[in-house]
Amino acid sequence: KTNGSDSKKQRLEESPPSRVLHIRKLPNEVSETEVIALGLPFGKVTNILMLKGKNQAFLELGTEEAAITMVNYYTAVTPQVRNTPVFIQYSNHKELKTDSALNQRAQAVLQAVSAVQDGSSPSSDPGVLDLAPPPSPVLRIIIDNMFYPVTLDVLQQIFSKFGTVMKIITFTKNNQFQALLQFSDPVNAQQAKLSLDGQNIYNSCCTLRIDFSKLVNLNVKYNNDKSRDYTRPDLPTGDGETANKDHSLLGTPSGALASYSSGGGYSSSLSLAQGGGAISPLSAAAAAAAAAGRVALSGSGVSGVLLASNLNEERVKILYNKKDSALIQLSDGNQAQLAMSHLNGQKVFGKVMRVTLSKHQTVALPREGLDDQLLTKDFSGSPLHRFKKPGSKNFQNIFPPSATLHLSNVRDGLGEDDLRLLFSNSGGTVKAFKFFQDRKMALIQMTSVEEAIQTLMDLHNYDMGGNHHLKVSFSKSTI
Repeated sequence: KTNGSDSKKQRLEESPPSRVLHIRKLPNEVSETEVIALGLPFGKVTNILMLKGKNQAFLELGTEEAAITMVNYYTAVTPQVRNTPVFIQYSNHKELKTDSALNQRAQAVLQAVSAVQDGSSPSSDPGVLDLAPPPSPVLRIIIDNMFYPVTLDVLQQIFSKFGTVMKIITFTKNNQFQALLQFSDPVNAQQAKLSLDGQNIYNSCCTLRIDFSKLVNLNVKYNNDKSRDYTRPDLPTGDGETANKDHSLLGTPSGALASYSSGGGYSSSLSLAQGGGAISPLSAAAAAAAAAGRVALSGSGVSGVLLASNLNEERVKILYNKKDSALIQLSDGNQAQLAMSHLNGQKVFGKVMRVTLSKHQTVALPREGLDDQLLTKDFSGSPLHRFKKPGSKNFQNIFPPSATLHLSNVRDGLGEDDLRLLFSNSGGTVKAFKFFQDRKMALIQMTSVEEAIQTLMDLHNYDMGGNHHLKVSFSKSTI
């Protein structure tokens, strides 16, 4: 048998140049995207056929020249997929005829990749593409259209498909979420950049823009939800509140949430979605829940009902026989988890509120006339909702309670003094105030998070006259 396969191998190696390449010894579980990434630097990839059980694939390039350039390049540089060397040679086939039904997934991936390629690389001419070795193992990642927050854990999950992720630092610069991510090897960084640049993390939002960083090594001081060094699990979490300042590229965020509890178990794997070219077909709210960073992404299996307890009985009356507890139903499980992660442990009316997922699937509304104590209310038609419109820009601005509040829909003619007075009458002390340029929005800083929670409850939807209702939300900025 060995003789047979040896002579077969001989015969394969002598195949004349063809735009179809035969790739062997691929690692198990490899995805179409990773195989396509091998060919992308050399020109347009026009078809792919994966032979999963055999750890082989056929890749068809747009031109024979592109294929020749690719084979010549990989004769000098060993091609690798997931840190494993693979073998590439010309195929006997001159073109790939694939059964479109079987190959739908591959076609979707190809479409996504070529759309990205057409949109972002001015030339697919292999002569123009610089095949110099990748300059750095560190990538700089910017996320556009960030309608749902993206966390360090989500980035780690996506990028580790291409190699060992060693360190990640996240920060905000020019009002954009950015990250620096270091692989163990520059080749992995190059493959990740080729495959992911221009892709969406979630359907139709959170677009990755990826470049090599000028840094070749990251210095991480703390392991928390802003920065992580996977090679040094012993690093401290850093202390106290998040410092929401802009960080210089080199600097690691100084203090960050110490409450980070080693990212919830994500049951949803992020993989290129078949449609829309998103890396993950997660729902919007699931993305937001993942963004809380500390909740498991369990998706739709979770009830949307929360149990809030240890409430101040003088101020809140809900469950008939347990006056310090309330059931709150959100529109789905992911939103419930997000609310829980942001609100559990916050002080409301002087008491630390506990928020857990309830065993109830829904909050039952009493029959008309039976709720004489008015303990239940249906808010589905409420004007207070910020997220009625799917894909609303407000999803970008879901932040945990903070001492600084964001005001919007401020009525014309209302000045700083009026707003300071309004907020201090609500029982707090205003420490700082800043109007945005159009004076329809402002930031106002209270002395504590508890005060800010109190004033938000009092003044969100406050009627300023002329049917102008003030909108109040927690801000990630400080003044």
